[in-house]
Amino acid sequence: MLDHIGIRVSDYERSKNFYLKALAPLGSRLRFEHPVSGVGFGRNVVPVFWIKVGPPSPGLHVAFAAENRAIVREFHHAALAAGGGDNGPPGLRPEYHANYYGAFVLDPDGHNIEAVCHTAEGLQDEH
Repeated sequence: MLDHIGIRVSDYERSKNFYLKALAPLGSRLRFEHPVSGVGFGRNVVPVFWIKVGPPSPGLHVAFAAENRAIVREFHHAALAAGGGDNGPPGLRPEYHANYYGAFVLDPDGHNIEAVCHTAEGLQDEH
């Protein structure tokens, strides 16, 4: 349903570096950078997640799909190593559904960034 999403960040270079590292386990790379539009990340040629300088939006939550639970764990580790704050370690969140496996971090501006896998353990390709 969504084509792309953009968020505003207070420090462009700091956030660009954070997302380069945090999104790498999800297969996302820097795909486009423009002085007005900002920087776009995506798995394919077309960027789907954008950042640009501006006042950060309070309470923003973005969830990225992960192919398996190992990638959720890799995302969490990479995001923390890149300077993110822990906002919920990798694990099942049965309050959403029985196979909801997610991890949450706070980016440099406090945005709640998540990686989530909806597949049952054993039905996934481990990374």
